[in-house]
Amino acid sequence: MSKRDSIYADPLGDVAGFRFDQSVVEVFPDMIQRSVPGYTTIVAMIGTLAERYAQAGSRCYDLGSSLCAATLAMRHRIPAADCEIIAVDNSPAMTERARAVLAADSGQIPVQLICGNLQDVAIEDASVVVLNFTLQFIPVEERENILRKIYEGLRPGGVLILSEKVAFSAPDHEQLMIDLHHSFKRANGYSELEIAQKRTALENVLIPETLDRHRERLKGVGFNSVDVWFQCFNFASMIAIKARPAG
Repeated sequence: MSKRDSIYADPLGDVAGFRFDQSVVEVFPDMIQRSVPGYTTIVAMIGTLAERYAQAGSRCYDLGSSLCAATLAMRHRIPAADCEIIAVDNSPAMTERARAVLAADSGQIPVQLICGNLQDVAIEDASVVVLNFTLQFIPVEERENILRKIYEGLRPGGVLILSEKVAFSAPDHEQLMIDLHHSFKRANGYSELEIAQKRTALENVLIPETLDRHRERLKGVGFNSVDVWFQCFNFASMIAIKARPAG
């Protein structure tokens, strides 16, 4: 059972940039449930999508795996034989806790847990790749190369599931979605101080982009089918499919 998130409950003289350190690991399940609308649904449906798209003898990747929620969703839903899941996270504290989570899980699909930067991990013989609120933390200039590497490492018929906090080009709509998100956080017990300090911590660390920009980049690296399958306020998840050869 995770602790309740109170990292930003007291006034901080200097709000440091957000990091996935031990303090965040201790409260992460509570933090993400209370901060990301639809998170539980997204994770569960990643399992459903993996059930449909995982191919026998292939690899499934969870890039930016944190405590392996998406990994476990896939592990318990994939029926295809001889699959392996590769879970990657660059936070040592997160990876250490995830290792214990996986050890306590009853799933039979083997999981290789890697502590490292996803940019350094080869994507090979993949049928499902998950970036669940991960790309938003990667420098914008590196995102296209990461997506191209994923596309090239996917089997035909394979999918990328990309969940992100998103921005909107119309200023009024952008502000509306921010306001609604803050209302969601208030309803989940966060104070105005917590909301404000967390937003400051994430500034220049989490860089959201519009759905149109995500579609453009995904199609630019080769995906022919790209669309949103889930959205709540300024949080969305997309599915990008690598086409099978004609005939």
